[in-house]
Amino acid sequence: MTKSVLAIHGGPKAVQTDPGEVFRWPQVTKEDEDAVLEVLRRGAMSDVDVTMEFEKEFAAWHGVEYALAHNTGTAAIQAAMYGVGVGVGDEIISPSLTFWATCLQAFSLGATIVFAEVLDDTICLDPSDIEHRITDRTKAIVCVHYLGYPCDMDPIMDIAERHNIKVIEDVSHAHGGLYKGRLVGTIGHVGAMSLMSGKSLPIGEGGMLITNDRLIFERAVALGHYRRSLTELQDPSLKPFAGLPLGGYKYRMHQLSSAMGRVQLRHYRERMQVIDRAMNYFWDLLEGLPGIKPHRPPKDSGSTMGGWYAARGLYRPERIGGLSVQRFCEAVAAEGVPTSPGANFPLHLHPVLNEADIYGHGKPTRIANSNRDLRQGPGSLPVTEKIPERCYWIPWFKRFDAKVIEEHALAFRKVAEHADELM
Repeated sequence: MTKSVLAIHGGPKAVQTDPGEVFRWPQVTKEDEDAVLEVLRRGAMSDVDVTMEFEKEFAAWHGVEYALAHNTGTAAIQAAMYGVGVGVGDEIISPSLTFWATCLQAFSLGATIVFAEVLDDTICLDPSDIEHRITDRTKAIVCVHYLGYPCDMDPIMDIAERHNIKVIEDVSHAHGGLYKGRLVGTIGHVGAMSLMSGKSLPIGEGGMLITNDRLIFERAVALGHYRRSLTELQDPSLKPFAGLPLGGYKYRMHQLSSAMGRVQLRHYRERMQVIDRAMNYFWDLLEGLPGIKPHRPPKDSGSTMGGWYAARGLYRPERIGGLSVQRFCEAVAAEGVPTSPGANFPLHLHPVLNEADIYGHGKPTRIANSNRDLRQGPGSLPVTEKIPERCYWIPWFKRFDAKVIEEHALAFRKVAEHADELM
């Protein structure tokens, strides 16, 4: 039996080497433990001193004026929406192919969501599908650097400027990623992101908002940081309300997360470089194979994938004899690489976005404050709806081990080269 025989047909698996620590994440060291224990032992879990230091360091890394820590990325993105003025009857434009926390918070602000298409090769917002969706109610565009791939920001910022609307960057998948040499999160009017323990920049649980706009920052403080509103608010439209959170929310970051965040941030750029080297090596080994394509920016673009969160490959069944992505993944998994097809479920098809009356309006919340029925049913976003069948999970290497990476790449190579045997 030769090595070229597919494992699903009885051949030897491509992956033979124990990966050891290659996939372990987060990397928690004694430095993290000591930082967390210091907060725990002095009972400072609900204070803000460590959090504010974390904010300063996070803002300095991004080269922005303001960073505001939150207890979740969901809260940070909601605060970004409130920060740019999203309110009752307003609309935001968002991709449908994303985690719900990119946009669903709009409902709590009395606003609604209009979904736009994504590009087949980047899985990020298609700039050419945005402008025709803008109305006099559009307040913001939410860009997602999806699965680490930087969204095409230049045309989106041009559209926003011409229509006088704000741009929110959801950086939850792309910490440290670059768009044409610029850190993602610093290009739009405000960036917001999750920092939960599964992310490429993991702090336990938490979120961060970054901006150069003082009013956006102050509105985010006013929404859910009642103590800090006493000292942070300067704008005359906000200052009289200091002391109580305008949203009725309590969004401060737990200081155990802040403490871990400071340590993780200290080492993140070095760890990110290792991940980037490993992931690019993996894709370099597979370059040119039929049907499978790297989900990464061109090497000469000045754009990068940051920490490669939730890494995927692109699948093109039409270039591999029509083999289904399900069968492809089944064969790769047999080679010793856990994989499966798909991406996030398209939000525009979920009942919550079409049928749920969340707040008792007597009609679906999606259209409760709208002057039109903007629900988008099956077939309304054809590219988005096909993406879950045109991508698949790939290994997310956290350390560089050439042998381990090569064996995992071999699993995909074997299946791609023997696709005709799986039909």
